[in-house]
Amino acid sequence: MKEIRNQARKLMEGFCRVCPVCDGRACAGEVPGMGGIGTGDAFRENVRALAEHKFSMRVIHTVTDPDTRVNILGIDLEIPVLAAPIGGVSFNMGGKISEPDYIASKLTGCFEKGIIGCTGDGVPPIIHQSGFDAIHRLNGHGIPFIKPWEDRELTEKLEKALNTGAKMVGMDIDAAGLITLRLMGRPVSPKSPEALEKIISAIPVPFILKGVMTPDQARLAVDVGAKAIVVSNHGGRVLDHTPGTAQVLPRITAAVKGQIVILADGGIRTGGDILKMMALGADAVMIGRPFSIAAVGGLKDGVMRYIDQLKSELVQTMILTGVSSIREVDERILFR
Repeated sequence: MKEIRNQARKLMEGFCRVCPVCDGRACAGEVPGMGGIGTGDAFRENVRALAEHKFSMRVIHTVTDPDTRVNILGIDLEIPVLAAPIGGVSFNMGGKISEPDYIASKLTGCFEKGIIGCTGDGVPPIIHQSGFDAIHRLNGHGIPFIKPWEDRELTEKLEKALNTGAKMVGMDIDAAGLITLRLMGRPVSPKSPEALEKIISAIPVPFILKGVMTPDQARLAVDVGAKAIVVSNHGGRVLDHTPGTAQVLPRITAAVKGQIVILADGGIRTGGDILKMMALGADAVMIGRPFSIAAVGGLKDGVMRYIDQLKSELVQTMILTGVSSIREVDERILFR
């Protein structure tokens, strides 16, 4: 991974510094790019909120080979991780590799390691089209996310997403007002509950709503028929001064746990971070920037090596906190 990160640093020069600790301090305001919007506070809060949680170490037990597997909406995952929908290689990552190579590497690496990758949307069209093509080549093993466009474009893209054979689709509604799209003259906007219910009712596969940060919005997601939510502030890239996702996740869990699948992203970098989010109530997590760095720096091999690292770290943390199965983890592993 050190070699892969060094290569990514060279290829992403001017767009991402590939810092030893990816916490948003060096890239505040660098949007487009890989930074957080404005002061970068929302990006940093994601990392800080996770770091505030500490583990209670327990080593008097019999756990030696913990089970890391989960099933999310019918998809078996070797570890509870999805690669988040990040695209836009040319304006976010330096453009030294192509969009098709980037997304194919991410999705194929995930597939070969027993997890699943998500694809993004945006401008230019090569972003979503490369994602659709990659999912189709993997016989539907990928989750396409569509931005909250106006009616016609949204309908057309959702139809294309379904034609990939994907077993579920999503909308990153947290992209509403995304500055990069606004700069390109292609603004996106929030959706009313009525509009979302109409959209979701027309989709024959499970629908994921990404960008939920409050309990009332989580309950609305249940009401409109979404099968999963992603607790996410879009990596701190759309609204400055939001709380970290690990800070709001327990409240959302208390409101809708058991009624809808809860995914969470934001500042997750290691296997330990995965376990923390699961302890706070997530059913699985999404990881964004580190997967992009791995794909740029090492293509499919880089993605696979990063997944290996995550699994190794997750297993180690489960052993040292006495967790035999990822499906049984709860807040008792966290220091209180």
